[in-house]
Amino acid sequence: MFKTLIKGYCLSTNKLVYGVGYLASFLMPLLAASVVFEVFSRYVLNSPTIWAYDVSLFLFGYIAALGGALAQQKRSHINVDVFYLSVSARMKTLFNLISYSLSLFFLCVVTMMAFGKFEEALEFGYRRQSEWAPSMAHFWLMIMVASTLFILQYISDAVQDIYFLFTETSLLDPFKQDIDDDDNATSDQSESDDSVCTGKSVESL
Repeated sequence: MFKTLIKGYCLSTNKLVYGVGYLASFLMPLLAASVVFEVFSRYVLNSPTIWAYDVSLFLFGYIAALGGALAQQKRSHINVDVFYLSVSARMKTLFNLISYSLSLFFLCVVTMMAFGKFEEALEFGYRRQSEWAPSMAHFWLMIMVASTLFILQYISDAVQDIYFLFTETSLLDPFKQDIDDDDNATSDQSESDDSVCTGKSVESL
């Protein structure tokens, strides 16, 4: 029962994070279009816009922040491979848990600060200091959402690593821990096949 609950949480979180990251990827063409339009307006029409820079800045922030949790899910963030790849699977799990703990603390602080900034932006009408001067409330709201997604993904990863640490089996992929054994078995089988083929070749001679 407990395993079913934590597995359901991890699967639901993975789907949510993937969905948000996938939707955020559709902002990339809009970012490219805004930059191209600004270049065309500035250097061809000689009439630069007052909004393109702010729009492109916000879109870049949305893409990077909302896609961060998906990058964590795909293990695409930078890692110190010099130490990480030279230790056992259990030691890697311990490294992961330490990293998750520090990241969760930082993200909780970011979420609380973003919430405070969001309230201030609504209360005092804070705007970006530019000629277009768009509201900043939506940006801080997005930071809260992105940080929350990051937190959910880190908790999911931590649950999976803790489960692996105690059971030495993967929570979501029960065959993950057998990959090395399968590779070794495949290697042994290949060597055995090579020996058989060599024997047959000698016999044929």
